Amino acid sequence: MLRLLTVLVAVLGLAACTNPNDLDKAPAYLGNFHLGHNVVVAPNLTKGPASREASKEEWIAAMKSAVNERFSRYDGTRLYHLGISVEGYVLAIPGIPLVAAPKSALIINVTAWDDAEQVKLNEDPETITIVETISGGTIISSGLTQSREKQMENLSRNAAKLIQNWLVRQNNEFGWFEDDGQPAKNKPRGQRAASAVKAEEAMMDDAQKAAAAAVSETQPDAEETEAAPAS
Repeated sequence: MLRLLTVLVAVLGLAACTNPNDLDKAPAYLGNFHLGHNVVVAPNLTKGPASREASKEEWIAAMKSAVNERFSRYDGTRLYHLGISVEGYVLAIPGIPLVAAPKSALIINVTAWDDAEQVKLNEDPETITIVETISGGTIISSGLTQSREKQMENLSRNAAKLIQNWLVRQNNEFGWFEDDGQPAKNKPRGQRAASAVKAEEAMMDDAQKAAAAAVSETQPDAEETEAAPAS
């Protein structure tokens, strides 16, 4: 987890483009979605390197607030629950501008539940990696310009937006929140939601590929490991 956080902060920190400042607009289409339980836990919380300290309780409160803020806007006809586990974080500390300007990052696992059917919609948790949005206050380093609490608020709001994007994708592909169970991408409103999500997430595609490549480079080659002489 520490290695992953380190790589993501280094590679993705300069390319963050999630925009959570759309709460004054109509929410992205999610069919019959209505938020039921908003459950946030942090049993395995890991603090990354060169990070400010934040407690489990603080992360739970920040995430619950951000999820409620975003998803309480939906007034669909069926209840769905969100279970979120905060796994790891980096809250940037002050660094030397343009030389050691660290960025903040967060990793969460998400599970969605259908209340009526009493089943998980995704059997395996969805892992989402969040980085701070680049702005006038973070282009140098949020460690220099923002308090610890503000960093947590921004990461949590970005996390809620990325959870929404994930749910939109699942509804478009698998009809999670459609009364007829059919993919929303085949319906006009679903098509518009899919286009909006694709346009936003395309901006981070190259950075995500770079991060994946960087992570793979940190893993030892299997053949080299087997061939290494015993000490």
